[in-house]
Amino acid sequence: MPEAEHTHPNVTAPATGDWRAELRAKGYRLTPQRELILAAIEDLGHATPDEVLAHVQERVSSVNASTVYRTLEVLEDLGLVRHAHLSDRAPTYHSVSGHEHFHLKCRGCGQVTSVDVDLASALTDRLADELGFVADIGHLTVFGRCSRCAG
Repeated sequence: MPEAEHTHPNVTAPATGDWRAELRAKGYRLTPQRELILAAIEDLGHATPDEVLAHVQERVSSVNASTVYRTLEVLEDLGLVRHAHLSDRAPTYHSVSGHEHFHLKCRGCGQVTSVDVDLASALTDRLADELGFVADIGHLTVFGRCSRCAG
């Protein structure tokens, strides 16, 4: 299933420069490490902290794992990145600058597919209508088999 190209109307993805102002407004300094880590997430699409660290260290070898973990936490608190659990290992981070999505993970080949949240609207609408529960499915990962592996 191809990734949707549009942004979900409920997503407030920051414009390119807005995240810098938001960082400062919330009392965080704009450091080169934070810029590198956010750029790594943008470059990689979906990445674990270790993958982010490796990507950043290709540019600046002095950045360490604790800096990456702390920065990812700050960036998530600011709403600039999100994480999903695509395995039983470390979470996978992705930027919110694209469309809001959830993930399909094939247990056969390992393929990860980003799916627009509108595809789950029947479920989220029913949760809201029947239970008054507003679901945040951006962290959702559905495991199963892709069409190639299921066939």
